[in-house]
Amino acid sequence: MVYDNIIFKVEKGVATITFNRPEVLNALNEASLQEFSNALDAVASDEDIRVLVLTGAGEKSFVAGADITEFLRFNVLKAKLFSETGHTLVHRLQELSIPVIAAVNGFALGGGCEIVLGCDFIYASENAMFGLPEINLGIIPGFGGTQRLPRLVGKNMAKEMIFTGKMISAAEAHTVGLVNTVCSQDQLMSEVMKTAAAMASKGKASLRAAKQAINSGMDVDLKTGCRIEIDAFAICLSSSDAKEGTEAFLEKRKANFKGTLQE
Repeated sequence: MVYDNIIFKVEKGVATITFNRPEVLNALNEASLQEFSNALDAVASDEDIRVLVLTGAGEKSFVAGADITEFLRFNVLKAKLFSETGHTLVHRLQELSIPVIAAVNGFALGGGCEIVLGCDFIYASENAMFGLPEINLGIIPGFGGTQRLPRLVGKNMAKEMIFTGKMISAAEAHTVGLVNTVCSQDQLMSEVMKTAAAMASKGKASLRAAKQAINSGMDVDLKTGCRIEIDAFAICLSSSDAKEGTEAFLEKRKANFKGTLQE
């Protein structure tokens, strides 16, 4: 498929989606959201893809929010559809059976920040900035920011960011637990790909089970969460990858996981 607003590539089990509108800091318009959705379809249908990386083109921005010029022609129904589209896409990131890493190489604002919040974890360059500045336009976050940010950084910090529209640096984002790793911009993608390669070498069934157990367990009490883990563990243990991993350990060799989600 030909894309005009994103770049999609797959190499050694790692898919990379790059938001590619650097002339407008990779702002999201309807066309780029549709292409993003199509790329996620391609990722979900390819059993050989084990990790997804999201990043932005250029050195200034991951995604600097929605394309504000489109807002001027939105009525209530159009605004609701736009918000629902964003929610669906971010939710799909969380529901993907594989890990998703955000490689934030600059501004991650508004919808861009909300996409980041839907990823499993975040690596950021030193110049990265995070924020939900919608309040400055007289609106609020529309792709899930009011719900996911408090769950990651706490209610009070999220309220301050959303009520004021303030941006925080990569260093502060790391301090409050939003970002896993901060590195120089020229090292960002190599560090991300190093981690992605490490995960891509693991069993796909166990990656899916771990992601689902963590995400599902966050919204229930501890006892219920532990039951989720028990079921996921049992399913994993019956997979061909579990057999390979166990045999490799006993034979003192590196495991070669080839299992799929269709076993």
